[in-house]
Amino acid sequence: MKIGIHKMSFYVPKFYLDINTLAHARGIDPLKYTNGLLTHKMSVAPFNQDIVTLAANATLNYLTKEDIKAIDLILFTTESGIDYSKSAATHLISILGLRNDVRALEMKQACYATTAALYFAKGHILQHPESKVLVIASDIAKYGLNSSGEPTQGAGAVSMIVAKDPNIMVLEDQYGIHSEDIYDFWRPDGFDYAQVDGKFSNEMYKKFFLKTFDNYKMQTKHTLDDFAALTFHIPYPKIGLRSLELVADKANNPSLFENFYTSITYNKNIGNIYTGSLFLSIIALLEQGNLKAGERIGMFGYGSGAVAEFFSAKLVEGYKAHLNKELHEKQLSNRTELDMEKYAVYLTQKVTNDTVLEDDLDVKVQLKSITDYKRNYQNN
Repeated sequence: MKIGIHKMSFYVPKFYLDINTLAHARGIDPLKYTNGLLTHKMSVAPFNQDIVTLAANATLNYLTKEDIKAIDLILFTTESGIDYSKSAATHLISILGLRNDVRALEMKQACYATTAALYFAKGHILQHPESKVLVIASDIAKYGLNSSGEPTQGAGAVSMIVAKDPNIMVLEDQYGIHSEDIYDFWRPDGFDYAQVDGKFSNEMYKKFFLKTFDNYKMQTKHTLDDFAALTFHIPYPKIGLRSLELVADKANNPSLFENFYTSITYNKNIGNIYTGSLFLSIIALLEQGNLKAGERIGMFGYGSGAVAEFFSAKLVEGYKAHLNKELHEKQLSNRTELDMEKYAVYLTQKVTNDTVLEDDLDVKVQLKSITDYKRNYQNN
């Protein structure tokens, strides 16, 4: 049975901060960000957008009545959880009008959880071939004002449906995995912002990539020549490029580098969206690139703490007809640029209990209020 990604789309808030604006405000040469990180803009979430609304809006880009009938498992991956007990996935049952006989779970392992969710989704489809699994990655990445990670923030969600006989790509069975108990990036209880050992985290990212890629190649006997593209979890695009350079060079593998730069088209204009970053990169590669049906894409998922996996998929004939390129490009071009003052407000202030927010007719789903510590959503 062929199982894989049947539909996929993303959604980002309507606000962004230009990385040059941030650099000038911090007294830093903008090239340190635009060249050093390969980042140009980062999405900023307003008060009426949280991980649930981002996820719902991404899913509404493609959801049909037929999908709703078939979806019996929701895997919501995030490291920006809004409740210690209630799964963010349960909100989607009412917002999207999903079935009640559905499993609705929230998963966390830093940025790796979505890769794990695909593995679990595939197993579910093997047992229930007529089912569809909704896999969502939704995060708001915050490091705080004047922090070292400030230029690598972002916000957004990627939504996917996993099913048999998929329209976009078939997930292959082999994978390489590596896990260790380390502290490279973590957010303890009570902390609004993550704690980061930046240099160590970069070293671990590259180490784990080599470990998982080598493990994958040992199992499959594949070489670089068997891949049309390698894609990466993108906390910032330069780390993906540096990892690609560990196994390939531009002289002998020019197409891998060309496809890498295509794959970061959206990431560099949205920023870090944690669990969705790898899959945002895949969407960009498929929509902006020229890959052919049957070609293999390698994918590296990494989650600090740390768990990593290298896996692969093959593209399906006619996959481009099932993408949302025009919608995504329009969404990005219609965003509003923030100044530093408004950016600081959205970054540092929270929506508190007993708050009612103004309606925003530009978005389908928004957070309307918090009453008795319950989040109330509005579907326009």
